[in-house]
Amino acid sequence: MLIAGFPAGAWGTNCYLVAPAAGEECVIIDPGHQAAPGVEEALKKHRLKPVAVVLTHGHIDHVASVVPVCGAHDVPAWIHPEDRYMMSDPEKALGRSIGQQLMGELTVGEPDDVKELGDGAKLELAGLEFSVAHTPGHTKGSVTFGMPEQAATSGNQGCPPVFFSGDLLFAGSIGRTDLPGGDHAEILRSLERVCLPLQDETVVLSGHGPQTTIGRERATNPFLREVAAGLGDGAPQRPAPRRGM
Repeated sequence: MLIAGFPAGAWGTNCYLVAPAAGEECVIIDPGHQAAPGVEEALKKHRLKPVAVVLTHGHIDHVASVVPVCGAHDVPAWIHPEDRYMMSDPEKALGRSIGQQLMGELTVGEPDDVKELGDGAKLELAGLEFSVAHTPGHTKGSVTFGMPEQAATSGNQGCPPVFFSGDLLFAGSIGRTDLPGGDHAEILRSLERVCLPLQDETVVLSGHGPQTTIGRERATNPFLREVAAGLGDGAPQRPAPRRGM
C-alpha cells in the first residue's frame, strides 16, 4: 500500500493520498488550505489517478481545496451530513471572530458531487476498504477512517492497520473542542468507543502533526490514558495543545 502525506497551508493540515501501489487509483483525504499544488505534485510523482476525496470533518483547514481538487479530476467528495454545511459556510462553523478573518482569501462552496458518510459504513474505493466511524466531539460530523492490516504478498512486506484520525487524536493530544459544535465530554466518548479497541500496532495518521501508534498513545497520551482508566467525563477539561482549528 502507498500512503503519501504532506502538511499544507497556514495550519499545517496533513493531506494524504492512499493507493494500493504507485501507478494505480487513489483516494485523497482532507485536501485543505493551499493543498491543491501538493496534491498535483504527489499524483504526478506516484502516477496516481484519483477516484474520490474523503473528509474527516468540515473545518476549512481540511476542506479548502476540495472544490478545485474534485473539479480538476471529476471525482466526488464524501463528508458526514452534520458537517456538510461547513463547506459553504465556514464562518458559521468557526465562529465569527475566526471566520471573518478568512473570508477574504478563500472561495467556499461544494464540489459538484457530494456523497454523505455514515457511522459503520464500508467504503470500497481505489481497490481499498475504508471503515468509517462517526466520532463527534471536535465537530458534530467528525469521522475517522480505518484500514485493516495488509497481508504480505510477493515482493511486499505488508502493512499494519492504519487509522486516519482527523482531529480526534493527535500524537500526545486530542482535537480542540472550543469551536461551534465541539464538546469535550463527547470527544472523550469517541476516544473510548473508537480508539481504545484498536490494536497497539495500529498506525495513527492524524490531521496535524507526526504519525504515531495506538500503543504509544495508550501509554503516553494523557487524554487517552484518562479514558482508559475510566475517568472519562469526570476528568478535568485540561486544555489540549491547539493544532489547526
